[in-house]
Amino acid sequence: MKPTVDVSGGATTLDKRAASLDDAIQAMAETRDFGKYTKLRRVLEALRRVLGQPGGAAAVQSRAQALEEAGLFQGTDWASPEILLPALAGPGLHSGDADTVVMEATSELRMLAVARGDFAHPTLPAEDARQFLSQVLAMNLELLFNPPSEAERTQQGRTAQLVRDLFRHLADEIGYDSVLDKLVDEIWRILRQRPIQVEAVQALITRIAVYRNDPDIALGVTSGQGVDRLITSLFGTTEACREDPGIDVFRSRLEAMDAGGLQYEATGFARAMHDTGLVSPYHAELLRFLLSESEHLYLVGEALGLSDTGRNCLLRYSQLVHRLIEVAVHPQTAQCVYGLALLLDRGILYEPPVVPALWRQLALELSPVARERLTTVFGETPGPRARLVAGVLSMLGLPLGVGQGDNPTCQSARALSMWAYNDPDYLLQVVVWAARDDEILMHFEGLPISSKDSEAGVATTLPTDLDPVSLLVVPHLDRIYAEMGRRCVERPGDPHRWVNPEFHGWWTARGFHINVDVATGNLVDLDDFLRQFHASYHPSYNGEQPLIHPQPAGVAVTDSAARYVGWHAITILRVAPDPQDVMRVYFFNPNNDSGQDWGDGVVVSTAGNGERFGEASLPFDQFASRLYIFHADPLEHGEPERVPAEDVARIIAYIERSWGSDRLPAGTLQALEGPTSR
Repeated sequence: MKPTVDVSGGATTLDKRAASLDDAIQAMAETRDFGKYTKLRRVLEALRRVLGQPGGAAAVQSRAQALEEAGLFQGTDWASPEILLPALAGPGLHSGDADTVVMEATSELRMLAVARGDFAHPTLPAEDARQFLSQVLAMNLELLFNPPSEAERTQQGRTAQLVRDLFRHLADEIGYDSVLDKLVDEIWRILRQRPIQVEAVQALITRIAVYRNDPDIALGVTSGQGVDRLITSLFGTTEACREDPGIDVFRSRLEAMDAGGLQYEATGFARAMHDTGLVSPYHAELLRFLLSESEHLYLVGEALGLSDTGRNCLLRYSQLVHRLIEVAVHPQTAQCVYGLALLLDRGILYEPPVVPALWRQLALELSPVARERLTTVFGETPGPRARLVAGVLSMLGLPLGVGQGDNPTCQSARALSMWAYNDPDYLLQVVVWAARDDEILMHFEGLPISSKDSEAGVATTLPTDLDPVSLLVVPHLDRIYAEMGRRCVERPGDPHRWVNPEFHGWWTARGFHINVDVATGNLVDLDDFLRQFHASYHPSYNGEQPLIHPQPAGVAVTDSAARYVGWHAITILRVAPDPQDVMRVYFFNPNNDSGQDWGDGVVVSTAGNGERFGEASLPFDQFASRLYIFHADPLEHGEPERVPAEDVARIIAYIERSWGSDRLPAGTLQALEGPTSR
């Protein structure tokens, strides 16, 4: 695009606005640190005017170093580019606040200047900047290819187009190949965690498919195989649906097939489902067709891709499984097919209460409140009862795929996961209470607590971004959890000592350890805390006793700069050596994406280190460095005195460099024997 010419002079409008920006940058640079905020308004306004011009992004990019050195980012969330998260760039650019949009856009252009080698940043390597931008572009493809919607134009005004101009400039400079590569990598990283909710991933794959088929968009794909596997998993899994013909055409093709053709279709769908964790709507239609043709019922097991355990369950309880498919499996709820397959492979139908509980679920009459909530969030097709049964199948099949959404309800999500994993018939009972009675009744130290009678919980609004089971159950659990906490308010110490066993189940160990003084927030008794954790969970110090029941625990979450973010509820699942013989803690994190960088080299792994689907893991000492609460059997003492002092000191050094930097008593490390650093 050619720059706009100002006919009154001859200089372009961009030139004039860039000159004003230069003056504003110089004024800020010449101002002492304590007064820079007084120049901020002028700089932001100049940036907005430049970015609004054709060629404005390149002009700001060329001034990125000057803007940083003048102090534009000083004291803001953008001050340390090396710890910025790509996932937060999109929300910043979609913000209705013009200043936030300008700051975020300028930060991306600073990244681009670093990536191109125009600006040698002291804390950010060029390759890291390039990778950051590739991820930002990948996560916001619609800003590259779609014009602003009416809602965006109304809410953001001219900044909506400013952001699209910015993204086109970034993509032109970075290249589209890396954008798609990063997007595909990100999708596979999420899918390896096997979440229950995959709507966001499906939307990304759909977008990629649309863009690849648009002749006006040259993506220049270099990772074609990974992209094709994702697209075909949803839209062209087998020969009969290769060109995405639509459900009706696909059904007619199935009706014309012989047994060999149907078997080929069934195995193709099963292979793709277990490979990706995604289920095509055509897969659901195949299962419904097989049920309608009695001579082909034997292919249901093939279509589900079952193990020997799963096949035995299917043969033993075929009537129940067929009824579950009839009620729950529709093209709109296809993802529950994966949950059904894994449910059968888990063998939980052999637990005596589970089969009758599932028959009860199939016949359950939902309360008006439950029907309305499910219909509001998921629509009227295939109906609220089918949606809930589909959700039950997904949760029982993928107990570690439960997510809390964008809600502060990690305790409730953890409870649902723990029950689905460890006590499925209790989960089914809780679902009945919530869906039929619009009430859950639990007990705290012998006294009843009703979710109807309890005050508000941790969440201030009703969550809507949850799976069907969580959508109905979490609001009740949240209120009960908060009420249990209120009943402990007069007790000394942390209320989780009493709440966790009552809330989660009898298998929660009664021994309770915490390393934070609740009154002051300071760290206390670290040496004893860490030795007890080793003696309770580390095979070398607990008599090689594997963990029998999952245990609730609390971690201090830190960001990629190792700064304290907040307390978070997780579940310890097991402790075992990984393939490299490094002792690791494998745990469940309900926050939707367990792969996080907690700073100081503590990067949570979700695949490649012996993790099972849905597990997160860290080396034992790194996990211990973020742990602040755990439960253990008080009658099983282990051997805490055998834990080497240098191991304890190494963990405390991690703590001192992160969330404990201002919580540790002076001289803690010096009082311990052994080295104080890694």
